Amino acid sequence: MSTIVRVGIIGCGGIATGKHMPALARLKNVQMVAFFDLVEERAIEAKMQYGSEMAEHYTDFKELLANPGVDVVHVCTPNDSHSDISIAALEAGKHVMCEKPMATSAAEARKMLETAKRTGKKLSVAYQNRYRADSLHLKSLCEEGELGDIYFAKAHAIRRRAVPTWGVFLDKEKQGGGPLIDIGTHALDLTLWMMNNYEPKMVVGTAFHKLGTRENAANIWGPWDPEKFKVEDSAFAYITMQNGATIFLESSWALNSLNVGESKCTLMGTEGGADMENGLRINGERHGKLYTTMVDLDESGASVADGKLESEADIEARLWIEAIVEDIDPVVKPEQALIVTEILEAIYKSSETGEPVYFEKKE
Repeated sequence: MSTIVRVGIIGCGGIATGKHMPALARLKNVQMVAFFDLVEERAIEAKMQYGSEMAEHYTDFKELLANPGVDVVHVCTPNDSHSDISIAALEAGKHVMCEKPMATSAAEARKMLETAKRTGKKLSVAYQNRYRADSLHLKSLCEEGELGDIYFAKAHAIRRRAVPTWGVFLDKEKQGGGPLIDIGTHALDLTLWMMNNYEPKMVVGTAFHKLGTRENAANIWGPWDPEKFKVEDSAFAYITMQNGATIFLESSWALNSLNVGESKCTLMGTEGGADMENGLRINGERHGKLYTTMVDLDESGASVADGKLESEADIEARLWIEAIVEDIDPVVKPEQALIVTEILEAIYKSSETGEPVYFEKKE
């Protein structure tokens, strides 16, 4: 591959225009050369704003994948199409950055992983909250053993009233679920990554549709249409890992709670604990005394590149492109994202059946 990485954008909606394309545009060794969207005007607009001089636009993603000038694709489409598009891209010889969640089912996610391994192309999933300043610092503490053996954790993704009313967020067929698969997935990914534990044993979950039926409800993005609200408004789970470690996962778009926060985790280990609820706090015991430390982090960015502070989206894009150029594993490995999808699917299944869901122990 040349020193210039040529990227195609599949889906030019909000997540592409708000995160992927601006971050890629700030990388000197990246050119965006192809843009797909079912709405042609969106593809043209994206091409005009971010495209290289010879960039093309498409209303058929297969035509984009047939373009030999595309090295990498970013899949920024509704959840139900993640698997089909990613697999087609890998088969076409492209590296793939897929928006979260990896897929709407574990079977689809496994097919993505299998295809990546067979084709030898890189596959990653956009869990950008790993690159926040507090996340990176806490991860380093976990790796250094500061918290010891982490045996209990909480994954937080709670909104009081923040239901996304645009696009297909409320469409169960397109999205595969509501807040659990939308924002709960970030909190779960972050928690498993901190614990470095990807071996689930058992899940008990409950999903609720309690507030989504209300008309003219208070919501930061305006009232939702209860007739279109086909997904849960909150979901909770108790996850036990093979080594006995336990995770409590909470997620909501609408919940009567003042204790809110997204993409955060609380960790409790044998040597110390940590939480992200109001900044990053570390607690433990030293010299027979309990201590609590508030970590002083640069609030404007997690790292510096070329003398400029980077956002988590910038770091995600840079490290992804570096993985391709240097032929190393991406930070978010597809095997890890698959486990997240498997657990999310188990939570929904447990909620539907009222029974625990058990995982086979992997040798």
